[in-house]
Amino acid sequence: MAAFDEETFGPVAAITAARDDDHAVELANSTDYGLGLSVWSGATEHAVAVARRITSGAAFVNAIVASDPRVPFGGTKRSGYGRELADAGLLAFTNTRTFWVAS
Repeated sequence: MAAFDEETFGPVAAITAARDDDHAVELANSTDYGLGLSVWSGATEHAVAVARRITSGAAFVNAIVASDPRVPFGGTKRSGYGRELADAGLLAFTNTRTFWVAS
């Protein structure tokens, strides 16, 4: 289904059944994109362990994917490179210049 294989922006949700955690991680990592992921579980530590195995620019546990100007945000794979927001994002849009004057 196109919504599963492409980088979609809401309100769209692709729902796919996975056999277990390993299969869910395999499905999530099979995409060419990696902007953000959201893992939901009553066992927070388990959800964090699953999220750590998935390649993405941002991971959210028991929360929707969102951005906050206090922390860097960006993707991996075909979801882009670099970060926006926070110090890391600010530095991405600057050009450090060396200026040296000898006397």
